[in-house]
Amino acid sequence: MAFRWRYSDLDGNEVPGPDEVFEDRQEAEDWLSAEFSDLADAGVDQVTLLEGADVIYGPMSLHAP
Repeated sequence: MAFRWRYSDLDGNEVPGPDEVFEDRQEAEDWLSAEFSDLADAGVDQVTLLEGADVIYGPMSLHAP
């Protein structure tokens, strides 16, 4: 099953983001590590990792606590 990120604002509303699909969880997490600041600059406040339609974890903030 493929992994992907769902992007949202602080209120939990989905916002547009890159439509990337990853073969495994590690690949998805590595991509997020490299891209999180660009996502935050583009208006993404939090992300949720999905495997197919199942939530693996999240929402996770892209901002420092």
